[in-house]
Amino acid sequence: MKNVLKTIIFTVLALIVCAAAAGCSRPGRGVQAAVKDLPPRFAREEDKIVVFSEGRTDGFYASDGWANHQMFNCEWSGKNVAVKDGVMNMSVTKAEGGTRTGFDYYGAEYRSAQTFGYGFYAVCMKAADCSGVISSFFTYTGSPWDEIDIEILGKDMTQVQFNYYTNGQGGHEYLYNLGFDASADFHEYAFDWQKDSITWYVDGKAIRRATSDIPSHPQQIMANVWNCIGFDGWSGAFDEKALPATAQYKWIAYCPAQ
Repeated sequence: MKNVLKTIIFTVLALIVCAAAAGCSRPGRGVQAAVKDLPPRFAREEDKIVVFSEGRTDGFYASDGWANHQMFNCEWSGKNVAVKDGVMNMSVTKAEGGTRTGFDYYGAEYRSAQTFGYGFYAVCMKAADCSGVISSFFTYTGSPWDEIDIEILGKDMTQVQFNYYTNGQGGHEYLYNLGFDASADFHEYAFDWQKDSITWYVDGKAIRRATSDIPSHPQQIMANVWNCIGFDGWSGAFDEKALPATAQYKWIAYCPAQ
């Protein structure tokens, strides 16, 4: 009887420990079965999730008809954002005859209407293979300027850059050697944004942690694909011959801080 009781107690304690460790992974009612492409930690019904294979895109939209200017050498076009076979494709293309804002190229951007706070942000994406073209996933707010970045630079498909801005102050760039070609297949890129830290991940592995001057303002969830001008040392020289350059996205996920 004592052995049976010990076994029961041990089992209960193990379940409690597993539940605590799971954090974001508590499944919602029936969600895990419906959302086939998502890791278990994004299965809760209250998580903010975009799953293109399931048509789950509420609250997100494509930028259209305007430009960032500065280092962005393109106008955002909603036509350059297309969902096909359950995957969102975002492309940089040549604008025959130019754009309304005076550029020779169209780029693509996808963003949430809502802002989000501390939590775990992730994307499953395949980068565009074109020198001078940036494929990204990030959070952003313009006033004050807070931003947390994951960027794959066109000059080298085997690297990813992590960065962040707090009240407009950047200078936190970090390049990581992936050990694979980011344009060859889909991989999960993520960051965990907390009040006192940001930790970046690749395929579930923690890569980089920042602990100073952490952004504090709610931000939009965003992704864009664009061609850079004037920063060839950073992005690589733009290769127009490689157009159209397309990055692909399977899903975007957000798990609020616990």
